[in-house]
Amino acid sequence: MRDVMDMKGRSLLTLSDLSDEEVAGLLDLALRLKQDKHAGVCGQRLAGQHIALIFEKMSTRTRCAAAVAAADEGGRTEYLAATEIHLGKKESVADTARVLGRMFDGILFRGYRQETVELLAQFSGVPVWNGLTDLSHPTQALADLMTIKERFGELAGRRVVYAGDGRNNVATSLMLACAMSGMHFVNCTPPSLKPSDDLIAHADSVASQRGGTVRVAHDPHEGVAGAHAVYTDVWTSMGEEDQFDERVALLRPYQVNMDMMQATGNLEQDEVIFLHCLPAFHDHRTKVTQKIGALEVTDDVFEAPFSKVFDQAENRLHTIKALFVASLEKG
Repeated sequence: MRDVMDMKGRSLLTLSDLSDEEVAGLLDLALRLKQDKHAGVCGQRLAGQHIALIFEKMSTRTRCAAAVAAADEGGRTEYLAATEIHLGKKESVADTARVLGRMFDGILFRGYRQETVELLAQFSGVPVWNGLTDLSHPTQALADLMTIKERFGELAGRRVVYAGDGRNNVATSLMLACAMSGMHFVNCTPPSLKPSDDLIAHADSVASQRGGTVRVAHDPHEGVAGAHAVYTDVWTSMGEEDQFDERVALLRPYQVNMDMMQATGNLEQDEVIFLHCLPAFHDHRTKVTQKIGALEVTDDVFEAPFSKVFDQAENRLHTIKALFVASLEKG
């Protein structure tokens, strides 16, 4: 396992806060912690540690992963919904941070503005981890890399294609994570939804120094050629519900279906996986899909043997645990 002890006391606000070696080290630690948990071995690495979970947005995976991650290692969490505290309303974010920093050993934030998580880190005096903002989703990207690593071993040289809304926090965080790992990343998206030119140029520069590449494609079937992982996300993020009909019309050609998976050229060789950060509109079990059917992914892809979405969801637990341990473990 690589040494990640130099992360002690540090925050994670975006992936740029980590070096390549620290990303690799966290993945190694997460894999070891997963192996321990599956063997029924849990330690006391977080004994006596208290972590505040501040959530402005609803959550299944991030909230549960953080709670179980801390408990597995003897730590405790306190869930603080935005409606239950004064964050940025009766009390400034800075003042809330200074109060919580006197009571907790770390803070995980999931919400809207990147500025909020940065203020928490600036004023709390304890490690702060970004569980999602409109700008970045670093804990998801770590779980994504872990899932690919579990399936293929070394990350460098593998090709990852994201199909859908290429500007959202999942897509751009994944793009940087793949670049830092020497992978070949394709952001397959309509022209109107591509990331900024500056962000693409930065990620491509990072990738090129590590033997990888980053590019944008607009033709879905051309974009997925050679992919080892095809990734998608919902077509409208939280807060964009008023754009739903427009996004559905725009992104229909980017739906991940069996034709797209075949277009990778790797399906028959069992050399491609499907990934999704969840929740996914893939069948007729939600109010939305009851009316219009599957959206970003079809049910036959979602339920296929090459779909690793639930491994990916579980890996949120192990990567968040690795972050907590690397930042807070004593000794």
